Amino acid sequence: MTTTVLSARDIAWSVGGTRILERVSLDAYAGRVLGIIGPNGAGKTSLLRILAGLRRPEAGSVRIGGVDLGRVRRREVARRLAIVEQSPEVHADISVEETVALGRTPHRTAFAPLDGRDREAIESALALTGMGLLRSRSWQTLSGGEQQRVQLARALAQEPDVIVLDEPTNHLDIRYQLDVLALLRSLDVTVVTALHDLNLAARYCDQIAVLHDGGLRAIGMPEAVLSPELIRSVYGVEAVVEHSPHTGSPLITYVRTV
Repeated sequence: MTTTVLSARDIAWSVGGTRILERVSLDAYAGRVLGIIGPNGAGKTSLLRILAGLRRPEAGSVRIGGVDLGRVRRREVARRLAIVEQSPEVHADISVEETVALGRTPHRTAFAPLDGRDREAIESALALTGMGLLRSRSWQTLSGGEQQRVQLARALAQEPDVIVLDEPTNHLDIRYQLDVLALLRSLDVTVVTALHDLNLAARYCDQIAVLHDGGLRAIGMPEAVLSPELIRSVYGVEAVVEHSPHTGSPLITYVRTV
């Protein structure tokens, strides 16, 4: 039986009087990858920030492990859920290793030194993301793609049950896009991620949720959701959807705009 780890029910959110999300409900399952797709302005980032507890919805609720997120102490949320945002802000000139070590903060008391367990988690995160050789580099000297991988390493060092990511393949070249998504799929954690590339979503996500005009247009397995009809109505593009003989995943070819 599949266990629901993170769930949202009837989420509503507005900005400046404009409704961004309306009655959005979804479930993220243990050890599975849930992809959030939709056109620009569909509310993907707003939904992810609500799921991560960074914003309170105007209506509806988010539950983690069956408990309302609003009733869980922030420190406990941070132990169970990590978020990787598109444009992280790191104000201090700190190293890659120090940035990744920030992921251990929820597990430590104030001013406590890193212990053996902390060091083990940091080393594992650096190795998984291929950032070990850059551990001494300053954050401010990194490329956008390198910063994205360091932020993922910080989230992994946190050892959460759930990782929420906003467009984690932004700024990454093709090799690292594939590496990062393959890594996320291999982890024994629940992953909720917004993705821009429908072919990557089709290949690496167990389920896909489609946001459009503020609502949840569809949710399900990629082969059930990514139809030519849905792509036309949501994205305004004629597309052919086939199965790749190489990956077995849906493969989308864009033909023309409509």
